[in-house]
Amino acid sequence: MDATKPWYLSRTIWASFVTIAMSLAGLFGFSTAGIDGSSLTDTLLQAISGIAGIVAITGRFFATHQLK
Repeated sequence: MDATKPWYLSRTIWASFVTIAMSLAGLFGFSTAGIDGSSLTDTLLQAISGIAGIVAITGRFFATHQLK
């Protein structure tokens, strides 16, 4: 495993965040019985990808330097 990637592209990291969030929600009395952790992880990754695309396009419009 020589290839590297940013932490936010790791499905393992996002699945861990979902697991922690669901545990904390249960601790504070929220019912998490009907939530599928795997589907929630996939949905979060899709949302983050979409937001990243919007930020990239917006950033290019407001950039002060020209691309070479």
